[in-house]
Amino acid sequence: MAERCLRVAHLYPELLNLYGDSGNILVLRKRMEWRQMACVVEETHVGDGLSLTDVDLVFIGGGSDREQKIVCDSLLRSQCELAAFVADGGVLLAVCGGYQLLGHSYAMGDQVVPGLSLVDLYTDRGSPRLIGNVCVKSPIAAEPIVGYENHGGRTHLGPGVEPLGEVVHGYGNDGTSGEEGCRYHNVVGTYVHGPLLPKNPGVADWLIARALERKYGTAELEPLDDTEEHAANQVMRTRIAHT
Repeated sequence: MAERCLRVAHLYPELLNLYGDSGNILVLRKRMEWRQMACVVEETHVGDGLSLTDVDLVFIGGGSDREQKIVCDSLLRSQCELAAFVADGGVLLAVCGGYQLLGHSYAMGDQVVPGLSLVDLYTDRGSPRLIGNVCVKSPIAAEPIVGYENHGGRTHLGPGVEPLGEVVHGYGNDGTSGEEGCRYHNVVGTYVHGPLLPKNPGVADWLIARALERKYGTAELEPLDDTEEHAANQVMRTRIAHT
């Protein structure tokens, strides 16, 4: 088989790296390499131009309110590029602050800040902060998605947007709806930190498979030995069950 190659755009890693979010990039890279696939990671920093012409997967991590505002101001200049990428089936993973940026607006203190309007959702604020371990049942992964959440935002999905999954434990999007995250085309948004992908290999493989399907017309992935990843996932679920 000819070597397959996916290009990953990691947006603003110097600002958006709460709870080790850059670990998500490490997982994507290794799971591709273990399958003899090439993975090219291109970092975009504040002040850089953003071109997604040859990009297959975009990752936006989480940051503080201040960092999130800096990133949003920069990304708004590339909104058309990002919207075209999403409409063309480009794969995008956004975590916490990055998730909030996907919508029409998000609340920051007393301000309502315009978002990227890539997905029909918006985020306001509530009290108290929603903090703790989280477990989510999702159709994109065979085992529950586990991790950690810490957010004051309450995210509300539009009628055409599916949640990433159903909250088994924790708070999710707003603490009341029982929904966590979003799925729209090949976009995944979530509040799950930890980072997300090391303990949730099914999510990583879903993203890789969607990117392969878009680029090569096939989503076939060779199975990997995920014994350690499944064990880490189970430890989290056991911890949550005894909370």
